[in-house]
Amino acid sequence: MLSIHNLIKIYAGPVNALQGVTLNIGEGLFGLLGPNGAGKSTLMNTVAGLLEPTSGSITLDGADIVKDPRIVRRQLGYLPQDFGFFPDLTGLRMLELMLKLKGVDGPGGRRKIAQALLERVNLSHAAKRKVSGYSGGMRQRLGLAQAIAGNPRLVIVDEPTAGLDPEERHRFYRLLAELAKNRIILLSTHIVEDVATLCPRMAVIQGGRVVADTTPRAARAAIDGHMFEGFIPDDQLDEFSKHHSVTSAILSEGSTNRVRVHSADANAAPAGFASSLATLEDAYLVAILTSRSAQLAAINSTGAAA
Repeated sequence: MLSIHNLIKIYAGPVNALQGVTLNIGEGLFGLLGPNGAGKSTLMNTVAGLLEPTSGSITLDGADIVKDPRIVRRQLGYLPQDFGFFPDLTGLRMLELMLKLKGVDGPGGRRKIAQALLERVNLSHAAKRKVSGYSGGMRQRLGLAQAIAGNPRLVIVDEPTAGLDPEERHRFYRLLAELAKNRIILLSTHIVEDVATLCPRMAVIQGGRVVADTTPRAARAAIDGHMFEGFIPDDQLDEFSKHHSVTSAILSEGSTNRVRVHSADANAAPAGFASSLATLEDAYLVAILTSRSAQLAAINSTGAAA
């Protein structure tokens, strides 16, 4: 169990990057959704022992990793968003180098471990090919191979499917799901499909706060019956958005928008709009919009009081 309690991180400025984050994460895949700048990277780096929190606690299976970050480093696999490879090395040599840097070895030597890891991520056929010739999906699988080297208890993957084509993305999904058995995998992303496909539990973070800690099914159920869809001309969209909670507006045929709206009152659909089945993307966007509205109300309230 990874337990994060009341985690606060304040940078010079001051910038409140994390504002009391509390999460309890068990074995399997856990999705962390949030827009850019929400605090996801700060949280990942703090859990990984790369940043010291201002206050709060993090424990891994009961061990305090804030007091002793070496505990998590010995049990951590990490795949950052931008993983640096040496393009002129083969996949096998690159993985052997990463094993050496991580201090991973075994009775058969690093080459044997590297070969086994490449087989695990379905890259044995490309072991002797230079990394410069790998596709984006192959590079991600190579990065994941180094992340699971040494059989870590906790694996953190940051935006792992960004830039992958649909076929590579689904291949990566299957691999992550397989590797989630008997370990904790924390998946940080802004791609809702990643979480919908992989994660039985999820959290939404916005402005350094957890605004939802739930399951994809529960998140959808919470707004079911409150989502509506219709069409609005492009020149009327701004005015329409002032009066309705628009979660998405997709331009259609150059001058009309297919608009999705959330209404707190299930009986108050905008004129011409029809009820629509709620999606996880809807639930995510509603959580973000609600959080922003609450923050704006708090700012306005403070300003009025002053």
